[in-house]
Amino acid sequence: MKVKNDEIDITQCPIAPVQKIISGKWNMVILYFLSQGVLRFGELQKKLPNVTQAALTKQLRALEEYKLIHREVYKQVPPKVEYSLTEIGVNFLPVLTALEEWATDYQKLEK
Repeated sequence: MKVKNDEIDITQCPIAPVQKIISGKWNMVILYFLSQGVLRFGELQKKLPNVTQAALTKQLRALEEYKLIHREVYKQVPPKVEYSLTEIGVNFLPVLTALEEWATDYQKLEK
């Protein structure tokens, strides 16, 4: 990283752009569940009972904007919407796996 007047130039940090993606309160959990397969909104809601509908919608829209997930809308009544990982989302899975392993090790330290 470049240093300017004793300050870190964050634009030189390759991880900085990713921070907004992984900092979403439920983003990592949503990606984890979608790594197991395609899910409808209601299915995700059941897996995340402590998350409000509004918060889940906001996180899903952000992940879609970051191009990590795909939202497929089926034209039927009642409407059907499914979420899945995009190619870049699938490419993120090794990172997610590494974080899962680290989290398991970390939890052991807390005991």
